[in-house]
Amino acid sequence: MSTYQSRHEAPPTAPTTPAGAAVGTPTGTSPGARRALRYVGAVIRISLGWVFLWAFLDKLFGLGYATPPEGAWLEGGQPTAGFLGNATTGPFADFYQGLAGQVWLDWVFMIGLLGIGLALLLGIGMRIAAAAGALMLVLMWTAVLPPANNPFMDDHLVYALVLVALALGDAGRTFGLGAWWQQTSLVRRWPVLV
Repeated sequence: MSTYQSRHEAPPTAPTTPAGAAVGTPTGTSPGARRALRYVGAVIRISLGWVFLWAFLDKLFGLGYATPPEGAWLEGGQPTAGFLGNATTGPFADFYQGLAGQVWLDWVFMIGLLGIGLALLLGIGMRIAAAAGALMLVLMWTAVLPPANNPFMDDHLVYALVLVALALGDAGRTFGLGAWWQQTSLVRRWPVLV
């Protein structure tokens, strides 16, 4: 109990704004705003999931977008060879060029694209998907330092930050299987799988 408050006085209340909200309370926290934010987060999650899954499918089958049919992984193409062998610049270029086309790295990269893409689309395993996706994107960012259009910032870093925000914001629960996933015995036993 504070020295200015007797035992029978009501505790002081927070000052309010003319709209009635307590000072310091965000004004955008109405139920409608929270619902809209959940929907936007879900659309961003699904969109990023499709970006990762599409990259996997294009590299696997050579759908003619970034990967020509003859460069498909199923046709013997090497998913990491083009980017790491030809597009790397800056202080880490030699390191990444030495990794280009390594079979083990092709597998890690492709499994990562598939796993991150599916997890984001389904809204499950968001923490692991966000961590793995952010790591992959930051590594891709270091492969092209300095970025072509900005001294340090590019889409890889922005996507990495968005992935972290989606995981922290529990975006898998809206338009996804996140609510169900979080109730499974597997996730209850190992919460990192949320």
